[in-house]
Amino acid sequence: MSEEPAGRPPEAPGREQPVAAEPPRRTVEVDGAEALRLLGSVPMGRIAFTRQALPTIRPVNHIVDDGNIVIRTHEGAALTSRTLQADGPGVVVAYEADAIDPDTHLGWSVVITGYAHLVTDAQELARYQALLRPWVRQPMDYAVRIRPDLVTGLLLVPVDQPAEA
Repeated sequence: MSEEPAGRPPEAPGREQPVAAEPPRRTVEVDGAEALRLLGSVPMGRIAFTRQALPTIRPVNHIVDDGNIVIRTHEGAALTSRTLQADGPGVVVAYEADAIDPDTHLGWSVVITGYAHLVTDAQELARYQALLRPWVRQPMDYAVRIRPDLVTGLLLVPVDQPAEA
């Protein structure tokens, strides 16, 4: 058994060849309208909220409708329970989605922070149920609308490339 030189970590299994240096990249902020457009271009994201005073994150599918993010949920879901009990402005949540290439690490990321409310209007709920098909096999009888208060978006682009979404 050979020893690694002092001060050098052991090689990871299956990593016999050196890893090529990645091209430098930079981040470019986008405005809220562009961030919402990017968010609307992907079907899934992650919603973050508190459950028993601890952060909780769930993957969900979504649509962007008139500047709001809408997801479907079910009775008994932690977020459904929280929004049912919410008085006033609603439940504070964060919503994140991205499209980042796993090889080049280029792409974009959008984070929305705002208040979540259950959709209670029967016509709106029926419309969202028609537009937003759940990707899990269980009844998803509720819809939650997130009204963004803070919208941030970043593009990850090569240093020598102009910023374009």
